[in-house]
Amino acid sequence: MSGIVLEAARLMDALPEADKELAYELIKKLVLAWDPDFTKVTDEEAKQIEAADNSGYVDEDEIDWESIGTDE
Repeated sequence: MSGIVLEAARLMDALPEADKELAYELIKKLVLAWDPDFTKVTDEEAKQIEAADNSGYVDEDEIDWESIGTDE
């Protein structure tokens, strides 16, 4: 989590409960305006996705689950 996000959370935590709710709704509105389908990724998420893609793990769609445990 970036420093600015941590600072924003710290500042929000100092607010009265009603104002916390207002701040939360504003942040939610900004995020939905930026990415209404939650399909965009941050730079950090893109790095994590690339690392996972290059990790050598096998995608579950590539496994023949029906033949596991058989002699085929």
